[in-house]
Amino acid sequence: MRLFQLALICLLVFIQYKLWFGHNGVKDYTRLKLAVNEHQQVNEDLLKRNKLLKADVDDLKIGLDGIEERARNELGLIKPGETFYRVLPGKRKQ
Repeated sequence: MRLFQLALICLLVFIQYKLWFGHNGVKDYTRLKLAVNEHQQVNEDLLKRNKLLKADVDDLKIGLDGIEERARNELGLIKPGETFYRVLPGKRKQ
């Protein structure tokens, strides 16, 4: 009877060791779960960026307003007869 109890205790210790420290154990599970969460966050960020880019492409395809806005903001273009004022930030005093 004593030998049977000792064998069961050894089996329990072995199983617990495998569960906590073995391959595909709790440590691996938590590491993989964190990696999956990180990848899901990156995917969400990329989906948001893709939606914004798709909206820009659609805006540029639909009309001239999007093209005009980009030309004004990114290239600094102005229409004939318009006056362009550029406001520079003041120098900081240290």
